[in-house]
Amino acid sequence: MYRSHNCGELNASHINTEVTLAGWVQKSRDKGFMIWVDLRDRYGITQLIFDEQRTDKTVFEKAKSLGREFVIQVKGTVIERESKNANMATGDVEILVTELTILNEAQLPPFTIEDETDGGEDIRMKYRYLDIRRNPVKNNLLFRHKVSMEVRKYLSDQGFCDVETPYLIKSTPEGARDFVVPSRMNEGQFYALPQSPQTFKQLLMVGGMDKYFQIVKCFRDEDLRADRQPEFTQIDCEMAFVEQEDILNMFEGLTRHLLKEIKGIEVEKFPRITYDYAMKTYGNDKPDIRFEMKFGELNAVAQHKDFPVFNSAELVVGIAAPGCANYTRKEIDALIDWVKRPQIGASGMVYVKCEEDGSFKSSVDKFYDQEDLKKWAEITNAKPGDLILVLSGNADKTRTQLSALRMEVATRLGLRKSDEFAPLWVVDFPLLEWDEESGRYHAMHHPFTSPKPEDMALIETEPGKVRANAYDMVLNGNEIGGGSIRIHDRDLQSRMFDLLGFSKEEAQAQFGFLMSAFEFGAPPHGGLAFGLDRLVAILGGQETIRDFIAFPKNNSGRDVMIDAPATIDNKQLEELHIRLK
Repeated sequence: MYRSHNCGELNASHINTEVTLAGWVQKSRDKGFMIWVDLRDRYGITQLIFDEQRTDKTVFEKAKSLGREFVIQVKGTVIERESKNANMATGDVEILVTELTILNEAQLPPFTIEDETDGGEDIRMKYRYLDIRRNPVKNNLLFRHKVSMEVRKYLSDQGFCDVETPYLIKSTPEGARDFVVPSRMNEGQFYALPQSPQTFKQLLMVGGMDKYFQIVKCFRDEDLRADRQPEFTQIDCEMAFVEQEDILNMFEGLTRHLLKEIKGIEVEKFPRITYDYAMKTYGNDKPDIRFEMKFGELNAVAQHKDFPVFNSAELVVGIAAPGCANYTRKEIDALIDWVKRPQIGASGMVYVKCEEDGSFKSSVDKFYDQEDLKKWAEITNAKPGDLILVLSGNADKTRTQLSALRMEVATRLGLRKSDEFAPLWVVDFPLLEWDEESGRYHAMHHPFTSPKPEDMALIETEPGKVRANAYDMVLNGNEIGGGSIRIHDRDLQSRMFDLLGFSKEEAQAQFGFLMSAFEFGAPPHGGLAFGLDRLVAILGGQETIRDFIAFPKNNSGRDVMIDAPATIDNKQLEELHIRLK
């Protein structure tokens, strides 16, 4: 037995108990006649004491050789600690060591294994197995475990069955790039790693499984950023004999369960807004509603006033930044410079200060009088003390730019509080998007999304106006889940492939198995997939999913710890029938 207790559980009730502990040396303090060692494991830290007067001489000398991260086992007696530490769970006691075994020596770590470390991200990623020993990383992984266990508990209690689906599947042309895997036994042919188990969960519904879920790895070969990894984890779910309302109620219930069990927060019914409303009011389809700053469209009151910038714009739109009327010209110029950055792309910004006395001061006072600016304030819901920020130009681009500015201002004002949670549903997405470059429609979600029943007649006449029977769950400005009611009729699915530019042969080659399944009694079905990495990060109060993944990739898609991806030798290439250029 390596240990009778862990390093986080001993307290005053254990005084005079003989114990055996094992773990890593956090640090050692040698006072000559006395040596104190902090012993750490996953559960906490316990202080060990080696006393020249009370400890065997051989054991005492061995203790002097201990270095950081040595793996040791000790036996001893729990005694009361003279200088208690109220900040430690074990701070009332220490272990008077009688036996010491060095299980493994350790080199000096390349960074300190402390909550606040001196290691940069690159070095910590290279030695991720050491980084995991640090409380922030360890606690993030334990937090992820807690979330995933609550998900399993809730879904299992609701009658869902956890079913595994294949990782080696067929490549399809829709969506992001696939990761492909060559088949040694089938020369010149390739598997793809799944971007999601979409078609398989639909086949499970055809198979009568009724309620399916899986916490599953998915793969997309796309450019990375803070909240994106080439391999990520979904909570993938599907239900048969359901309508949209059934799906929304089920997974709103799951999210409310997680907020209550994980964060101790009770949330009432989630608001629901349409895609069109989200775009017009917030400039994006995943709005953060922890704060206001809703868009106010100003065309009717800002154009035809001899200001050519606004007169030539497709859209003039503004937001009211609360309490910012006291911004200095330097602070306002900093915001103007921010929106003019290439990443945002605005050509400039107009502002209006709503003074406490009810008057207005603007960068365009030359063109607009107080009555004009009062109308701007009414439309943007600006109060005395607020600052109205106005952008103009092409409608789509301007909304995107103002959406980014809204989030930046909220961040600067401290309105995006990590301990506040504001979930909502976005519904009624367009079914199709027209792509000018390819000259055809693309599915806004995926080719298996059903049109809304009331829009079905428009498929033949005005397909661009058809709304999808689709929905996204948004939490704190992040899409954490999305799904749809699926097409379960072969003829409608075939028509969808036609709209997306598939030939009959292409549709049969790519999705013939699914079309065939629909001929054998497919039930109405629908589902949703949560991004587990992102959900856990938001619940954990952070923006970056990498902090909640045990062994993440960097922004180049590399695992710097194991140095992957890597070349393979010529013999393996020959077996796979692959020749490199």
